[in-house]
Amino acid sequence: MRSVLKSGKILFFTVLLFLSANSCDKIQDSQVPSVPFSFTIDLIIANDLTIPGNSLYFPGGGYGGVIVYCADLDEYYAYDATCTYEINQTCKVENTGVLGECSCCKSQFLLTGGAYPAKGPAAAPLRNYNVSKVNSFTLRVYN
Repeated sequence: MRSVLKSGKILFFTVLLFLSANSCDKIQDSQVPSVPFSFTIDLIIANDLTIPGNSLYFPGGGYGGVIVYCADLDEYYAYDATCTYEINQTCKVENTGVLGECSCCKSQFLLTGGAYPAKGPAAAPLRNYNVSKVNSFTLRVYN
């Protein structure tokens, strides 16, 4: 009887741990609508993205446009420019190098490694997108 109770407790805590681990992934999902897109960036034309710490805005991708940030020569991040507090297409996150600021609520986001809010009412990070290097002069941004 005692071993059955002990086994039951172990099973209960194992299931609880599994469910809580899976729920963490759901919390990180962005509330910004997912809009399928793919585009390329010519780094010869957009040469600001060859300098670490710089970022550029590209309209037409994602829900509210896409901000691409250069962290290092071969490390790029891409985020939707829609604020996670003011989720509409008129409130854009305007980028200045490593920082983005919502034009409506003034939330600020650090564009380094995750675009987490640094200031303001926004609590969730910007929706992130995939970036891959096609060759030494071309990036592909997509979701």
